[in-house]
Amino acid sequence: MFLDYFALGVLLFVIIIMFYGVIAIHDIPYEIAKKRNHPQQDALHIAGWVSLFTLHAIWPFLWIWATLYREDRGWGFNTVMKREQALEDDVEALRQTVTELQSRLQQLESTPSPVVDAKISNKVEV
Repeated sequence: MFLDYFALGVLLFVIIIMFYGVIAIHDIPYEIAKKRNHPQQDALHIAGWVSLFTLHAIWPFLWIWATLYREDRGWGFNTVMKREQALEDDVEALRQTVTELQSRLQQLESTPSPVVDAKISNKVEV
């Protein structure tokens, strides 16, 4: 009889521990977001509670979402934006160079060349 009550007690203890363990696990992305001062930490907290109803199917995505942001570098896209700006500046400089070269080429094509004129005059004399 004692073993029946002991087994029931162990079973209830395990169920309670698992219940609180699942609740503690679902809150890990929110705790990460709070530690990193994430701008969307409230949304992460609510999504963590929603993940309880989806049996933690969205929980890995919440983990990723929480770890993407860091207060010192934001979302990490600053270097990409700087690189894009540098590329845009390079493209603009190349466009300006091409425009200058086209205008010089048109100028050279519009003026008669002395070498071509000399050849034409030699042919006429012969």
